[in-house]
Amino acid sequence: MLVVFDWDGTLCDSVLRIVLAMQAAAADCAVEVPPDKDVRHIIGLGLPQAMEVLFPEAPDKHLELAKAYSRHFSESQALPDVSLFTGVEDVLAELKEAGATLAVATGKSRRGLNRVLSELGMQALFAHTRCADETRSKPHPLMLQELLDEAWMTVEQAVMVGDSIYDLAMAEQAGMASIGVTYGVHTREQLLPHQPLAVVDDVGGLRSALEVWRRSL
Repeated sequence: MLVVFDWDGTLCDSVLRIVLAMQAAAADCAVEVPPDKDVRHIIGLGLPQAMEVLFPEAPDKHLELAKAYSRHFSESQALPDVSLFTGVEDVLAELKEAGATLAVATGKSRRGLNRVLSELGMQALFAHTRCADETRSKPHPLMLQELLDEAWMTVEQAVMVGDSIYDLAMAEQAGMASIGVTYGVHTREQLLPHQPLAVVDDVGGLRSALEVWRRSL
């Protein structure tokens, strides 16, 4: 069985840092600073796609904005630190103990994901990872299709866990089961149209939903 996790807002409590880094980048580049809700809405997309949504009136500044965002997110000492949500490590350990193959499908860059996995000492935990700068961005299903191929799994053996409509839409298009979490960026009402197996409000609920999915295989 293959369990594919989104990173930001699903495993990692990093949403506030993303929002503040994006707003700082906008200020640096002299474009209108987007409100919190607009930045939260694009979390999960690849960075180029996020820039197109957030700053449609400034296409000539997208590259500058992306570089400024990456700098603020990775280097700023003024922004809140990121950490795993409480209980996530236990859930991952339980899945590994049960024989699951763990993977990450994220809108982060490869450099960004490798950095955070190294900082958290989690490089060996995930057998497969895919980032938005090396394949199609969510919600296109290619990211999941590539992970299935790498893991030698069928779509019936896999589940996608995510906090955004992009995660669940990607799974839906791939024909993969999904579980939504509401402690990240999108609400239950936004996630439900994508037909997840369950939508849960905390990591304890995620543990239970994954157990139900495992027993169904």
